[in-house]
Amino acid sequence: MRVTKVITFIIQFATIGLAAAFLILYIQSDKNKAVVDTTTQPANTEVVELIESTRTVPSSPLASYAPSVQQAAPAVVNIQTTKIITERQHPLMNDPIFRQFFGDSVGEPRKRMESSLGSGVIVSPQGYILTNHHVIKAADEILVALKDGRSAKATIIGTDPDTDLAVLHIKLDNLPAITLSKVQDIEVGDVVLAIGNPFGVGQTVTSGIISATGRNMLGINTFENFIQTDAAINPGNSGGALINSYGELIGINTAIYSQSGGSQGIGFAIPLSLAKNVLTQIIEFGHVKRGWLGVAIQDMNPELANSFGLERVYGIIINGIAESGPADKAGLKPGNVITYINDTEIENTRHLLNVVSQVQPGKTLVIKGINQKGEFTAKATVIQRPQQDISPKGN
Repeated sequence: MRVTKVITFIIQFATIGLAAAFLILYIQSDKNKAVVDTTTQPANTEVVELIESTRTVPSSPLASYAPSVQQAAPAVVNIQTTKIITERQHPLMNDPIFRQFFGDSVGEPRKRMESSLGSGVIVSPQGYILTNHHVIKAADEILVALKDGRSAKATIIGTDPDTDLAVLHIKLDNLPAITLSKVQDIEVGDVVLAIGNPFGVGQTVTSGIISATGRNMLGINTFENFIQTDAAINPGNSGGALINSYGELIGINTAIYSQSGGSQGIGFAIPLSLAKNVLTQIIEFGHVKRGWLGVAIQDMNPELANSFGLERVYGIIINGIAESGPADKAGLKPGNVITYINDTEIENTRHLLNVVSQVQPGKTLVIKGINQKGEFTAKATVIQRPQQDISPKGN
């Protein structure tokens, strides 16, 4: 009887063990199946290719721009101008009865001194300084103050109101000159620094990026090809330096777009390519040599292009002719359309202005276009372009 109980206990224990083993194997099989199912790609699923950067992440944080500023800042100067303003007397002062009571001296014009501040950039060890025309316009005295504490009176070598640039000269020894960047080294998104004397508080550096290049049709200057930047430019920064992250000059700060008078993140600088050409010509000739045709013009539009039989929109329309000017002598008339100059197709008014201005005075242009009789060809000898005094808005 006792043996029977023992055998029965062994059989029961073995049965329970076999059942437990079977259960464990079943659970493990389900787990393996689940792992396989989650890693299997569906048959028709497209594999997305991700391109990862191969650039090595620098081990140190972003470098400071202090070395760039230290290189360029000594060449950026503060410019203080003084003007003598003559205030006209009131018409009442001319009344004999008024003079009888108050004397003749009361009606004499009064003179007062007016000062303004701006910035400039020393571009050569010989003392030549680039600044804006509107900074030194009508100044009776110009004082240039360097970062090292020295100062000197400046003489005007020449100005170019059409680009709002001016060249000054000072006589001091061991002058720091800024390094000029390569013209092609300008791209939207590049880091830039603006150095100048905003509001007369002293030399100040602000940072940003190049927001756009080739900005024109803004009505600021006659010839426009601005660098747009969000580096803070405020009144007093005019004529200062716009530099790249290597401390090299890329532009001359000129104007701001602002409704409040302060910086709103839209500033404009004259690119070095334009400023350098103006600088060279002013130093060599005392002024900038530009061709002038003597026409008032307007852009073409689709309706006008169709009326003149043009297959597409290009060329310009002459609105007016300067009497005895090159265009007048060449026989051009209001209403004529100019389509080509020296085999260069004219896109719009800005394009014609730039094409003609790049021709040296005394050179002859071959002009092609359309008039009432059909196509025509004329020759015009350009003359020196008259200067137009246009001052930037808001700066």
